[in-house]
Amino acid sequence: MHRTSMSTRAAVFGTAVLGLSTLAACASAPVSDSGATATASAGGAYAWWDPYPQHDASSAWAKRVNTCGQQAGVTIERTAYDTTALTNQALLAGQEGNAPDVILLDNPAVSTLADAGMLASMDEFGLDPARFDKNLIAAGELDGKTYGIPIGANTLALYYNKKILDDAGVDPKSIKDWASLNTALKKVKDAGKKPITFSAIGTEEGSFQFLPWFWGAGAQLTQLDSPQAVEALDLWQSWVKDGTAPNSVISNSQNTTWEEFLTGEFAFAENGTWQINSAAKAGFPTGIVQIPGKDGGTAPTPTGGEFITVPVQKDTQRYAATKKILECMTTPEGLVETGTTFAYYIPSTAEGQQQILAKEPSLKPWAEAVRSAKGRTSDNLGTDYPKISEALWTAVQKALSGTAAPADALKEAQAQAKQAIGD
Repeated sequence: MHRTSMSTRAAVFGTAVLGLSTLAACASAPVSDSGATATASAGGAYAWWDPYPQHDASSAWAKRVNTCGQQAGVTIERTAYDTTALTNQALLAGQEGNAPDVILLDNPAVSTLADAGMLASMDEFGLDPARFDKNLIAAGELDGKTYGIPIGANTLALYYNKKILDDAGVDPKSIKDWASLNTALKKVKDAGKKPITFSAIGTEEGSFQFLPWFWGAGAQLTQLDSPQAVEALDLWQSWVKDGTAPNSVISNSQNTTWEEFLTGEFAFAENGTWQINSAAKAGFPTGIVQIPGKDGGTAPTPTGGEFITVPVQKDTQRYAATKKILECMTTPEGLVETGTTFAYYIPSTAEGQQQILAKEPSLKPWAEAVRSAKGRTSDNLGTDYPKISEALWTAVQKALSGTAAPADALKEAQAQAKQAIGD
């Protein structure tokens, strides 16, 4: 990955704003706790943006944010946008010079704002990221610098319907690799039940769900048409071809997949930590197994979750209070409080994970999954990742719809990605 000069950063920044402004225009309106404008106010008011409009001013989350503001001696003015709108608004605010003091960003967006020159690095800001899990902090790294702190992480695993597995004679503990998973799926099919469902939709959600199988085969995002990548897509295509997975996976979002699983008709569903509460309320007993690597072990799964980032401020004296806010949010106790507030976030430090597991031992499989997870923009892919991802989900769509063989679809994807990133 090449290093980006400041002049190039400015050009990237302008292009990104132009490209995303139309999306911002049609996004839903933000929710503000104070009714104030998003511009960072003078004096004791600090502007905070996050992607949680579902949590209003009376929510536990809003109270948590306000408490950290109080501990820093300032008043938080919180504005919440939908995830996509937040990135768009952040880019526009950076261009206009009125960025907020703190932004919580979906982790793949961190490199976009960092590449635009909008974010202060943690070194510049004075926070040491060393205590955070390396595999999680990597999603906020670009060209050797760290541009944010993960407030927690979620990821993927295979939920299972215990009743179906029991009836089919499948022990979930037997699933160690692709061969043993295929054996389990065949037993379920032979018992007259539906084996597995997942999301292969032609969006980022499709790439997100395919990556554990892609990485679990040993493939790398820098080479989409490697033999290992072909093996992963062969696996998914074989499931759709023989009815192990339904044709609906091609258009399934992750939510749609989950709704399929909740019917009680499927043995397995690939889904995320955020479904823990829903699974507990399902009309049948559930459990999870880690997504296996092709030859054994746990496959790396992509990390989801937000990073706290600090936009560059003209008045650098504001950083002192901002640092106190971030420190409050990311103490071990603070990470646990965030994790329990959202009910699906695993803390991003070993100490935080130990504390949350002491309270919620049932989260142990998810903590293990997060420890082996991987950032989508890791390996210094940065702003190249969205282009690679689009090529990847396009290949998945072609293979599963039968319009191209996996090897041919991925060869085309590699050429598409290479052209898009200019290599």
